[in-house]
Amino acid sequence: MRSMKKEINKIVKKELISLVVPCYNEEEALPYYYEAMNKLSKELEQEIEFVFVDDGSRDKTLDVLINLAKKDKRVKYISFSRNFGKEAAMYAGFENATGDYVTTMDADLQDPPELLKEMIKGIKEEGYDSVGVRRVTRKGEPPIRSFFARCFYRLINKMSSTEMVDGARDYRLMTRQMVNALLELKEYNRYSKGLFSFVGFKTKWLEYENVERVAGETKWSFWKLFKYAIEGIVAFSTVPLVIASFLGVVLCFVAILFVIIIIARTLIWGDPVSGWPSLACIIIFIGGLQLLCIGVIGEYLSKTYLETKKRPIYIVRVDNLQK
Repeated sequence: MRSMKKEINKIVKKELISLVVPCYNEEEALPYYYEAMNKLSKELEQEIEFVFVDDGSRDKTLDVLINLAKKDKRVKYISFSRNFGKEAAMYAGFENATGDYVTTMDADLQDPPELLKEMIKGIKEEGYDSVGVRRVTRKGEPPIRSFFARCFYRLINKMSSTEMVDGARDYRLMTRQMVNALLELKEYNRYSKGLFSFVGFKTKWLEYENVERVAGETKWSFWKLFKYAIEGIVAFSTVPLVIASFLGVVLCFVAILFVIIIIARTLIWGDPVSGWPSLACIIIFIGGLQLLCIGVIGEYLSKTYLETKKRPIYIVRVDNLQK
């Protein structure tokens, strides 16, 4: 009888892992993802729950999620009223995850499910608060995208005191304490790779080779990645403002130096002031730098403006959280 009670207590107290899965037009990939994770769940000691976040998809992603929820009580889903972006989807998933541990994964299976076992070991046996993954290769990516990605990480790590790990994915397993810390950061303009580092906690990194999508197409164009990189720089560094101020000071000194040279040439050698094309080039150059600096200041000002509006990070249209 006592042994039976112990077994019941073990079942009742079984730990729960929440799988947060942002989805945008992933109708093709979702069945593959669910099948892979359902298979893996049978090998885990912990229970799992799926927290799918439909980020305003235009295909039948929501229909797939509704069907999954009908046949599996572990499946929760949230559907946004429009596309708010992956950062908002991740935040919504964290808010609605109830697990003792929380992980965020992409539905395209570029985040290898089998690594979850090693992540659990890192937290449970090695004492880490978070176990993340980073790609050691970018096989399958366009070379120009890989080049600019590496340049971005080098640049931002020199500009920011918050460490950004090259090749780091959003895929990571976190303790409830770390997730709660992330939920305290309610900023509208979010850059999760920086936020994960900002909150701190003891993190272990697992390395793996890049995996191509199981189905569907990537939603990240070069332009979207560029804008996302700017978000990261503005969110975690004020160095661009310092550079703008430095350029202004340098150009003032250069302008004064040229005035002295022109006056000296006229008084000493009687050299007439001429060369309007050169003057026009200088004016255009300085004007361009001024616009660049104003643009940098404007980027920071716009982020401040959006934060002061206190708009919601996301708006839910449909969910099954109350069922």
